[in-house]
Amino acid sequence: MSAAAPQPADAAPIGPGRLVLVVGPSGAGKDTIIAGARAACRENATIVFPRRVVTRPVSTAEDHDSLTEIAFESAVLNGEFALWWTAHGLRYGIPRHADDDIAASRTIVCNVSRAIVADARARYAQIAVVLVTAPLDVLAERLAGRARTSDGNLSQRIQRNDAFADFQADVVIENTGASEFAVRRLIEVIRGGTPR
Repeated sequence: MSAAAPQPADAAPIGPGRLVLVVGPSGAGKDTIIAGARAACRENATIVFPRRVVTRPVSTAEDHDSLTEIAFESAVLNGEFALWWTAHGLRYGIPRHADDDIAASRTIVCNVSRAIVADARARYAQIAVVLVTAPLDVLAERLAGRARTSDGNLSQRIQRNDAFADFQADVVIENTGASEFAVRRLIEVIRGGTPR
């Protein structure tokens, strides 16, 4: 299940700021690339990296805030998320203040599920979708290496990628070597670089 905060049917798309969605399979290195971009952009107050909210305990393996399942559902009902979705038996959300930042002409960068991209494209005026990917053997090796018990069945996480075989992104980053190239490419997109 995925969703976006409700808007009136005649509401204009949220802008004028930009939404940069970083998507891709588990193990592709999205969090590493986002962390590198966040560090490079830390002096620029017009670029915001909101923390995701996840129904998983906080750990050093992922930068997120945590809510119980009940508290998450309450937050959804109270309109506290701009976007939210379910994946791998967990629930994820982007806080509603991201919409305020976009309305204030800021650029928002966040890691989301490919399942919510269509909703986001309909909701926001300016959006760039960056697909971070890697070959299946690389994904499997990375997932096995992080050994996070809350990840669940690793083969199921990798097979979930099949559901998005026809997914269309604005920019594709193949993350197979040192992460510096991928970080630089994401920074170009964040700063409004032309997709190539």
